[in-house]
Amino acid sequence: MRNSKTNELVLTGLFTAIIIIMAFTPLGYIPLVVINATIIHIPVILGSLFCGPKKGAFLGFVFGFTSCLKATIVGGTLSSFVFSPVLAASLVGTSGIFKSLFIAFVPRILVGVIPYFVYIGIKKVLASEKKNLWGTVLNVLMSVFLAFGVYAFLGKMSESLSQAATLGIGIAVGAVVFIVVEAVFIRKSTQVIPFVYAGVAGAMTNTLLVMGSIFVLYKDAYADAIGVAGNAVLGVITGVISFNGVIEAIVAAIIVYLVGLVLNTIKPIAAK
Repeated sequence: MRNSKTNELVLTGLFTAIIIIMAFTPLGYIPLVVINATIIHIPVILGSLFCGPKKGAFLGFVFGFTSCLKATIVGGTLSSFVFSPVLAASLVGTSGIFKSLFIAFVPRILVGVIPYFVYIGIKKVLASEKKNLWGTVLNVLMSVFLAFGVYAFLGKMSESLSQAATLGIGIAVGAVVFIVVEAVFIRKSTQVIPFVYAGVAGAMTNTLLVMGSIFVLYKDAYADAIGVAGNAVLGVITGVISFNGVIEAIVAAIIVYLVGLVLNTIKPIAAK
């Protein structure tokens, strides 16, 4: 028990350091003019899995604090005010303090909580008598999600490809992944899908809650900041979710799976 607690504290400290380094270097954010696409959620997700939801929530708080601090001091995007109570207060008044604190902290704290329960829940499902059926269902959902991500990415990044071509490539990639993962299940390995879904859940928790909160709390101010009409904000936010969010989720799924497999041999994940 003492060794387990010590390992968790060491990992929590390590993940905290990684989050801080990523937050204040180019390693953690990908600037996309309107908003920063982030990969800082990845150490938060891993911390949630290997240190438990309480320490995961702490790591999420650190993530939120760094985004709040960076938005206030550095700025860098048109939407920095949504994470900075100082900038928000100067823009929309006192209410902006609470709105920006909510957006900066609540989604990020939940990034450190939700993946743990997703991982544990899927592990339990895959340990049931119908694990092959549930594994296939989850595999189908994951493959469809990946196919959509490839379609969205190619559609955004390549003007030379037709919509039919990007859709075809997306479906092909999803089908290949489905076959590969299904083959892994035939070999009775149940490590892939829980880690992948934990990564996707953490990334999408961040994207959906941040962008959803921006729409609910800052619709008009956000529209003014990025120079669009108020009725166009929903389309912009949907685009960010379907492009940034899906790509971030795919990257998170891959890294969480690869790093998670290694860490799991050192410190197996235990239900708390």
